[in-house]
Amino acid sequence: MTWEIFSIIGTAAFAISGALVAMEAKYDVFGVFILGFVTAFGGGAIRNLLIGLPVSYLWSQTSLFYIAFLSITIILIFPKWISHPWKKAGLYADAIGLAAFAIQGALHAASLDHSLLAIMVAAFLTGSGGGILRDLLAGRKPYVFKAEIYGSWAALAGLIIGLGAANHPVLLYALFAGIIFLRIYSFHRKWQLPVPKMHYQ
Repeated sequence: MTWEIFSIIGTAAFAISGALVAMEAKYDVFGVFILGFVTAFGGGAIRNLLIGLPVSYLWSQTSLFYIAFLSITIILIFPKWISHPWKKAGLYADAIGLAAFAIQGALHAASLDHSLLAIMVAAFLTGSGGGILRDLLAGRKPYVFKAEIYGSWAALAGLIIGLGAANHPVLLYALFAGIIFLRIYSFHRKWQLPVPKMHYQ
């Protein structure tokens, strides 16, 4: 399996996720496509802006645009056929997309010799930025900022790559599998980050 396949899986997963959220919010067909594309490509666009890659790089991903378009179209044509199994498989597909895009974002930043913190931010934004934009456009509290552990696993991927601990293809594949496992395992174990509380006098 290659990174191109990971990109395809992640793009399709996030496009479907955005389309389903739009349909739940009763958006029209245009809104469904917009939210699907924003979810699939929003994280990468934000990453490019922050780490200095040309914004036009986004438009060179022609095949991924077709994949996102096809995924959203299938959702619109067969909403009941897709939405029911998606609720069961969505966690796993989303975990795959999170891991693939987080690692790709970190590798992009590392290739430009950015700092460790910048690499972690690139991993976080690429892995979860599309979901943040999706939730904001849908009028929801961003899922990634809730107590459940999600974006932290993307940042962890960036930390490992930034420290040079995954500088071989085999290690990158192991990291990919590890992030998927941690995301799914933390969900089922209901791991949560602490939620700070304001104390008023």
